[in-house]
Amino acid sequence: MITNLSLQPSIVNRFLAELRDIDIQQDRMRFRLNVERIGMIMAHEISKSLDFEPLEIETQLGVATMMIPSQQVVIATILRAGLPFHQGMLQVFDSAESAFIAAYRREHPDGSMEIQLDYVSSTDLEDKILIICDPMLATGSSINVAIQHLVRFGKPEAIHVAAVIASAQGVEAVQAANPLVHIWVGAIDDELTAKSYIVPGLGDAGDLAFGEKL
Repeated sequence: MITNLSLQPSIVNRFLAELRDIDIQQDRMRFRLNVERIGMIMAHEISKSLDFEPLEIETQLGVATMMIPSQQVVIATILRAGLPFHQGMLQVFDSAESAFIAAYRREHPDGSMEIQLDYVSSTDLEDKILIICDPMLATGSSINVAIQHLVRFGKPEAIHVAAVIASAQGVEAVQAANPLVHIWVGAIDDELTAKSYIVPGLGDAGDLAFGEKL
């Protein structure tokens, strides 16, 4: 299942526009803030898919019965670009646990590449709701590798993949490898370059958020 937030008119489109804008995105603080805002909105949308249970809350004048999420959420982030996205989701899922993944593209002389994982840290995922957030879903390889490693920490009740911008090819790759995963995106772009950059995309999200890496 895919949910594309840009298909409906909302404030998300303004945040996406600023993230893409070559002039506005030079302000790193605003870039991080816009990624965080989209993370908050996307977390709110994901929350609608959770199970809820009634809870009686005592007020100063009586008792109110409120419907409260009943499942434990774990937010997994692919470093380093995913950190602002992760923070936005934590603003909504403030009692969520966290997992972290360090991955990079390893290129070979023949032009091929593979995803190399340096670090994976996670809490127990058994029967929990796993949300994997990465601002750019390009080829889908990083997400697929992340899922393969994360499920070793337990079988989640459900897996959600969240991206600010995805390529159509990347979405298809994740769906093919993990057909039960729910994919949430801010927007889907059609083109992917030979070096796996999304077009029009926005550039390197990690560099724009934290500075160019050497």
